[in-house]
Amino acid sequence: MHKNQPKETTIAIIGAGIAGLSCATRLKALGFQVQLYEKSLGVSGRMSTRNNDHWSGDHGAQYFTARDPLFINQVKEWINAEVAAIWNPRLKVFKANQWQDSTATENRYVGIPAMNSPGKHLAKALPIEFNQTIDRVAYAQNKWQLHSLESGDIHQQFDWLVVALPAPQALALTKSIDKSIEKFTIDANMQGCWTVMASFTDNLNLPFDAAFINNESISWISRNNSKPKRIGLETWVIHCNPTWSQEWIELDKDEAAKRILDCATKLGLDCRTAKISIHRWRYASGHTNPIPVFRLHEDLKLGFCGDWLNGGRVEGAWLSGYQLACQIEKVQK
Repeated sequence: MHKNQPKETTIAIIGAGIAGLSCATRLKALGFQVQLYEKSLGVSGRMSTRNNDHWSGDHGAQYFTARDPLFINQVKEWINAEVAAIWNPRLKVFKANQWQDSTATENRYVGIPAMNSPGKHLAKALPIEFNQTIDRVAYAQNKWQLHSLESGDIHQQFDWLVVALPAPQALALTKSIDKSIEKFTIDANMQGCWTVMASFTDNLNLPFDAAFINNESISWISRNNSKPKRIGLETWVIHCNPTWSQEWIELDKDEAAKRILDCATKLGLDCRTAKISIHRWRYASGHTNPIPVFRLHEDLKLGFCGDWLNGGRVEGAWLSGYQLACQIEKVQK
């Protein structure tokens, strides 16, 4: 127990994506009692992998980079724990209807054997209740009270509440308590992302492993099997750009897949013989400029963290949660 931290100080964290896991890990190290609630059956949020009997595909975050010293140290720890590794794809760029080699030199990292592996690693040391959709919260007599869609009122009450959810969900949950959060969530401008996974029984032998696509409905394609420790059938992941995805976010999935695959064919990725799986991320990308990093309402003991508050990347999400935890400790002292 941290010498400056009273044992009874409790913190509820809603959301077990990278921001929530990072925040909880740091808070626990500082001596707080934490409890996470996650609506899904697993952790890591958009650092996710879809598994099939014969193939798998990282259908959320494709890789992450590390620039901040704090996150660089975290990535080193993940590598030492064998839950992350460097990915060196043959990388192309499609621009002005022409292919060219990418000149980017920054290290790209992926979870191994799947993108959710770093999140699972963090979660091992944390108390998490899964399949718990927190749909109402209330602050009364200096305590936070939570209500779950699945199980009703949460018996335990908490001194602090951390909301580690995408901006629209954070707003829906807390707007009646913290009016000021509306501006931050609107500024985040979170947009959706249509994602297609195409698995093949034969190797395609394309001259690249991943590619950035400009001025098309598709923004990214990658051969999932080019990442370390991936097994199974050759599988390609296709991400659409945020503007196109948001415009067509309510499209029928079959129609969305047809339009996406038509574009892929034009780029040289013919998926007519592939088995297709499609996923719609309603809240995938947000503000690309670091704004407040995190949001903390000290009087209410209410905090917000997530990539939407800190540049929209995996590193931004992790730092948002970590820095929020550090600030909570300062306030609590």
